[in-house]
Amino acid sequence: MRRPLRRTSALNVVLLLYWLCCLAPSPVSSITVTTPPEVHASKGDTVTLSCSFTSTSRPTSKMTVDWSYRPQSGGPPMMFLHFSSRAYPPTEGQFGGRIRWQGTPARGDASISLINATLNDNGTFTCTVRNPPDVHGSTTSHTVLTVTPRVPSIRFSDVAVLLFFILLPSAVITLILIGRMMCPKKERNQSKAHRSPIEVTEGDEYGIPGYTHKEDRAKCCDLYLMVRVQSVSFLLSTKP
Repeated sequence: MRRPLRRTSALNVVLLLYWLCCLAPSPVSSITVTTPPEVHASKGDTVTLSCSFTSTSRPTSKMTVDWSYRPQSGGPPMMFLHFSSRAYPPTEGQFGGRIRWQGTPARGDASISLINATLNDNGTFTCTVRNPPDVHGSTTSHTVLTVTPRVPSIRFSDVAVLLFFILLPSAVITLILIGRMMCPKKERNQSKAHRSPIEVTEGDEYGIPGYTHKEDRAKCCDLYLMVRVQSVSFLLSTKP
């Protein structure tokens, strides 16, 4: 009576091991999904949310991809894109019209792009890929998106206006100084050029002491400065 019992026990053990082997996950049939841990962008940018996967089985029509979003403030995740033979981007809601499918499943790519990123898009994006019979392994991966305000850039027109108001006064001052230095010299050279060696000036002829041409030089310089000031006033009045 003991031999049949031993045979029955051995058979039960074999059946139990076979059953456990059938239910145990196969180490070969697995899938791994990978995404960058963090992505940074500026407001208004088009952001690429990369998602790649490796599977022991070739992608078929049964393969699915789900993208979900969890806001930075917390709350349950919200699925906004589903792929099954074709992509179904959102048409309404927070991401309505702003999601484009960029993936190529045959190459292990399930990426998407987010158009016109806003500060409200800050949060965690999750990519989930299923490719039966590969249902084990790391089927999900997370990416934290951080959108910051765009830094204002200096336009060329602003630089041109700034240079105009800096360089123009400097040029005017330089011309005025050159005019003050050249005007007396020019008057002195002209007076010498028209006088003969024996010519006597009006002051010398009548013996008037202290008479010079300072008055004439002053009039020349004053006229020169007045013309320069009027030119600067005209340029500033015509500048928008």
